[in-house]
Amino acid sequence: MRLLAVTFALVLFAQPALADLKGKISAAAPSGVVLVLDEEGNELVAQNADRNFVPASVAKIVTAWLALEVLGSDYRFETSFYLDNDRVLHVRGGGDPFLVSEELELLASDLVAATGKEPFKGLVLDASYYPSDLRIPGIEDTNKSYDALNSAFAANFNTIHAVRKGNSVRSAEKQTPITPLAISQFRERGPNGRGRINLAPKDPAVGVRYAGELLAAFIEKAGGSVEGDIKVGSIPANLEPVHVHRQSRPLSEVLTLLLLGSNNYIANQIFLEIGAHRLGGPVSLEKSLKVASEIFAEHGIDGAIELKEGSGISPENRFSTYGLAKVLKEFAPYAELLPKTRAGSRYKTGTIPGERTLAGYVNTTKYGLVPFVISLGGNTGKTRFRLLRTMEKDL
Repeated sequence: MRLLAVTFALVLFAQPALADLKGKISAAAPSGVVLVLDEEGNELVAQNADRNFVPASVAKIVTAWLALEVLGSDYRFETSFYLDNDRVLHVRGGGDPFLVSEELELLASDLVAATGKEPFKGLVLDASYYPSDLRIPGIEDTNKSYDALNSAFAANFNTIHAVRKGNSVRSAEKQTPITPLAISQFRERGPNGRGRINLAPKDPAVGVRYAGELLAAFIEKAGGSVEGDIKVGSIPANLEPVHVHRQSRPLSEVLTLLLLGSNNYIANQIFLEIGAHRLGGPVSLEKSLKVASEIFAEHGIDGAIELKEGSGISPENRFSTYGLAKVLKEFAPYAELLPKTRAGSRYKTGTIPGERTLAGYVNTTKYGLVPFVISLGGNTGKTRFRLLRTMEKDL
């Protein structure tokens, strides 16, 4: 009886507190979508929660969850290497989203150790795991780094970070050698001064060739060399790999960096691998969307999450508020992959024109770490965080 009385008193106490919080949220964002659920799925706050919304980069939470479901947290992307009788080195790209300069340096060192320091007589890059006509909805034909094309074999997120002064171009990163193709591309399309541009706004082969040039530079740094041409081609069917590089970062670490930096290129590399891993290569957007739909149906949210791609860059993505809340419930064991507020909440932002989103897990005094969804229209980026801080204090 005493326990029942205490529970009843807590409920009575919570009701006016929740009403006060709802009033604050309504005053700050009357037309905003806000949903907070307790760990049992009961509504703590629900304002305009029956509305669908454009998730922007909050979609990356869904991509991360799907990747963990299909690939697993220990999954590592692979890049394979082959040698023919003329000692031409063939590279088969496997869609590794994190072939950054530091990874290429590690890769080149292991490759030279496995194949010896005798010069390679050429470099052939096979990027056929990604069809050449692959295009992601929302990616536009611009020089912006967030519009970089996805690729089976690309370096540094298919971008160049450089500094241009007139005709002079140098790398803006000490870990990244400058290459002839990087110089010509940045002279043609880069800003005067420091900047980052995507490599292949129209021709995917440009980014592939740049990755080959950068690989050759790191092979030379490791004590080897490439004496012949660097070109895009296919691998002869009779060759067996002489070395397979597995990404040094497991998927869980890649996802942490994705959710922190919100890189669209990484998100869609991962999203494309979801379909190819389950249905076989080459990758396609259709395969990944099919696998995503199957998983949504398995979890009772078919129709509640409508994806067009995996990064959130497409304004055609549509989420129901309760559908995303269900995903957050499933993703809860991996909440630590998300960035953290000072008060201990976990969150992911989303920003596209006319839409500001925020979702994750609010750290509350009474209910612990519980799922929340916020979607606001207009230029309201700061308001979404004010709402989160209010929930942290009042729940």
